[in-house]
Amino acid sequence: MAPRPGAAGVLLLALLLTACQYSGAGSSASPSAASPSAVGPVDEQARLFIDGGAASAVVQVNWPGGHWSNAYGVRNLDTKDPAQAGDRVSVGSVTETLTAVTVLKLVDDHLIGLDDPVNSVIPGFEAELHPPGPITVRELLAQTSGIPSYIPAAMPGVDFRSAFAQPLSLEQALRDAGGQPWPATRVGSSYQWDETNYIALGLLVQALRKKPFTDVVNEEVIAPLGLTHTSMGRLDLTQKDILHGYMTLHGQRIDTTDNIHSAGSSSEGLTSTMGDVNTFLAALFGGRLISPSSLAQMEKGAGPAPFALGIAKGPPGCTSSGSFHTVGNQGYAITAAVSSSDGRYTATMTVMPQPLPGALEDPSGERQRSTIIEQMFSSLGEALNSLCGSP
Repeated sequence: MAPRPGAAGVLLLALLLTACQYSGAGSSASPSAASPSAVGPVDEQARLFIDGGAASAVVQVNWPGGHWSNAYGVRNLDTKDPAQAGDRVSVGSVTETLTAVTVLKLVDDHLIGLDDPVNSVIPGFEAELHPPGPITVRELLAQTSGIPSYIPAAMPGVDFRSAFAQPLSLEQALRDAGGQPWPATRVGSSYQWDETNYIALGLLVQALRKKPFTDVVNEEVIAPLGLTHTSMGRLDLTQKDILHGYMTLHGQRIDTTDNIHSAGSSSEGLTSTMGDVNTFLAALFGGRLISPSSLAQMEKGAGPAPFALGIAKGPPGCTSSGSFHTVGNQGYAITAAVSSSDGRYTATMTVMPQPLPGALEDPSGERQRSTIIEQMFSSLGEALNSLCGSP
């Protein structure tokens, strides 16, 4: 998911003025080597988030020979336990980058081609969605399929609690999308981000690997890379190393940490740490997960849109090939991850923002989240460019 533009200065001011009652004062640093001055902008921005009312923030920056990590605020607004740099958090649509890897492994194994249609391959795709024509693997990966969203059907009103409290299988999400119309414009003609693209891709992986999607992710990504703090399953909220996130409903603070609704989802089901996300990005762009040809296709994308295949293209810098990023925005947890094109420099941050209303109740909450995303990417990108010597 690519960050959306917003009025950063105005909305940051609004954040700083409104939510001090939720701020946690804790901060825990864990450098593995002498912390370079390059991480200063990240540290400053994380502190601004806490001063502006965020419950917590965690960050890790990696470079050849070392890393720097830090935690700010509290794990839980009720217990006030200080956040730790290795705490786990739902990383939202960062999941899509892992899903893209499992799909490109299908291509590497000659089980399907990037430009092959999926209509008859994904169970229920034709019957549930009634697509206007052939939809290809590349169009789903690049978010250019025009596929309808399952979210309006899953969350018909501003009260999100009933939807968040129920498991949602990939199959049910596809059925929920079936009641929505396809766009009038030609499929594949423009970028339009929607989680249903990656729901469909999870079902594609299941169909061609003949096993549950979560098993494929574990076997092809999590286990080989030793991501011991990463899972596609439901969180055990009795464990302490979990950052809690919050939203508001009619002014009431709601703890939305339980991921029963998203667990196992190929669009947003991943729980991880900043260290594990960086390890994954380093392996991906270091060429250890998919073939060079698939990685090149992933980085190239499907056109001029900033979203490539499961990643977004960053601005020039860090290396001559630029940088790539991924973001997860679930309202109660926002994760931004950036990598150089060779995977040698990576940086990931998660912020649990001040409790804000859902987009259906008050669109201003979503605008504030978009501003937070911009600020996260700005500070992470500045740090990476400083570390690798880019202007």
